[in-house]
Amino acid sequence: MSKLTWDQTGEKVYETGVDHGVLYLPNVEGQYDSGVAWNGLTGVTESPSGAESNKQYADNQVYLNLVSAEEFNATIEAFTYPDEFEECDGSASPVDGLTFGQQTRRTFGLSYRTRVGNDTEGTDHGYKLHLVYGGLAAPSERSYATMNDSPEAMTLSWELSTTPVEVGTINGKEYKPTASLAIDSRKFSPAKMQELQDILYGTESADPRLPLPREVYEILNAGDASEVTPTAPSFDEETNTITIPTVTGVEYRINGEVVTGSVVIESDTLVIARALPGYKFPAVHDSDWVFTYQA
Repeated sequence: MSKLTWDQTGEKVYETGVDHGVLYLPNVEGQYDSGVAWNGLTGVTESPSGAESNKQYADNQVYLNLVSAEEFNATIEAFTYPDEFEECDGSASPVDGLTFGQQTRRTFGLSYRTRVGNDTEGTDHGYKLHLVYGGLAAPSERSYATMNDSPEAMTLSWELSTTPVEVGTINGKEYKPTASLAIDSRKFSPAKMQELQDILYGTESADPRLPLPREVYEILNAGDASEVTPTAPSFDEETNTITIPTVTGVEYRINGEVVTGSVVIESDTLVIARALPGYKFPAVHDSDWVFTYQA
């Protein structure tokens, strides 16, 4: 048996700050394969809702207690936003500089980082990566005011609702769909965190993207990543046929779909290589190739 103690040195942990915001737009297959930096992010307020008690009575007593579904909502605050977010905010630009409001709103993904501090290391103790899926921004209020002797930058704010994405079965347990993940750097090796961040933030040869929950689990649960270099596909101009190479740890995609063997194209085609969980590409490498259709 051991006696409980409180507030020991190094155990006074707190969470603060928000930075490294990234906006991700989904493609037609639902993959968040296009990430852009969100500068000027000042705050993200997570506001889960639901999970409300609904007691059922029988025989003059509580027979069972049903709980409503839980939803993830949030509020984003920022001084500005990426141009790509205009579609998500109900705006459309037929020409650069002209914006139409009240247009169809596009869903998006989001990642941001918060600091974890304690009494001995301060905010260098660790950090958490927060991933959000299926976000939909509601119309927001903007207040313009005259400048005076104490000018302040206007803060923008958006209420965010979400649609969960599938998780599936992990280690024999079926997990419900989710719209939010949190990854604690104190629980994983620096190599694992770097591998995930290389995907979230991109590298010199790979665009930033938002991996789905299952892939995040596989990245963090696999052994240390092995380095593998993708081989370029070959192209027969006479038959417009791309031959996809077989490389352990590498998958090739066209329009978001995994492809193998020979592929006959009917238009200019982009082939993208991605490292499978447990593998990583070198810092400098080619991972996408454009093949021109020969009419």
